[in-house]
Amino acid sequence: MKPFVFLGDELAAYNFGQTHPFGPARHDRFAEQFQILKLDQMVDVLNPVEGSDEQILLFHTSAYLDLVKKASLSGEGLLDCGDTPAFKGVYEIAKTVVGTTLAGIDQIMQGNYLTGFTPIGGLHHARRDTAAGFCVFNDCGIAIEWLKKKYKLKNIAYVDIDAHHGDGVYYSFTDDPTVLFVDIHEDGRYLYPGTGSESETGEGPAIGKKLNIPMPMYANDETFMQAWEKAEIFLEKVEPEFILFQCGADSIEGDPITHLKYSPAAHAHAASRLCFLADKFSQGRIMAMGGGGYNLDNIAKTWCEVVKTFIEHES
Repeated sequence: MKPFVFLGDELAAYNFGQTHPFGPARHDRFAEQFQILKLDQMVDVLNPVEGSDEQILLFHTSAYLDLVKKASLSGEGLLDCGDTPAFKGVYEIAKTVVGTTLAGIDQIMQGNYLTGFTPIGGLHHARRDTAAGFCVFNDCGIAIEWLKKKYKLKNIAYVDIDAHHGDGVYYSFTDDPTVLFVDIHEDGRYLYPGTGSESETGEGPAIGKKLNIPMPMYANDETFMQAWEKAEIFLEKVEPEFILFQCGADSIEGDPITHLKYSPAAHAHAASRLCFLADKFSQGRIMAMGGGGYNLDNIAKTWCEVVKTFIEHES
């Protein structure tokens, strides 16, 4: 069984212009490296899939959805307080990011694949009622709701190694014991969004179901491996039925807006160990999402390492 990777112009279209950190070249640089390494010959390349309002409303409010639709027609204004500008067609394009992530989950849950990757996804900052941090619709949060409602799963692991804390996921499910949250991120005292302290372990019936591991500035692979040991111990205890993996490449050394200094080997290690855990608890099921990353070479190398790890595990 091969992994799958989504690629296509419809995903590449999710960007905020040449001068914005989340620019138009992210998808294409990954696709170029993916083809240079001939990974396209070792996976199934799938086309993006347009999502639906019904899917978006599993997580987001109807008022926020209406706001995005209106902004999409005019192409003017901001969808949050400053990081996420509207542009013409943003609604349809962001809807495709959602639909693609959920289509990947369906492929896995239907037994066609064990693992898959979408480069434009993992938009973990958007809240239920607003955009945030370059994220229009939170496909991670929608994916969790999809797994709960369509597939009736009750132990869903969300694992995030993006440099930024996945606040839109954490605070949307902070009291939900069915969402097993693991996030290794740069300390919020030094980086947006300023959240994700070690003391944030969930609320109410979900206390102890969330693990936040803030990393010091300039943390390297060695520091990451130590943190990963804690993450793996946590995941062993909670025995997830499905793993969502947000593998943002902005934690790699040389990213222009963060301060971490991992190499792509950190992401390969995380992917490899998640494959082990998925085999043990989750019937091998992992859906990976690219997340952040604003150094194009880092994006290409790091996401290809994740895909290579999936290929090697399934070969």
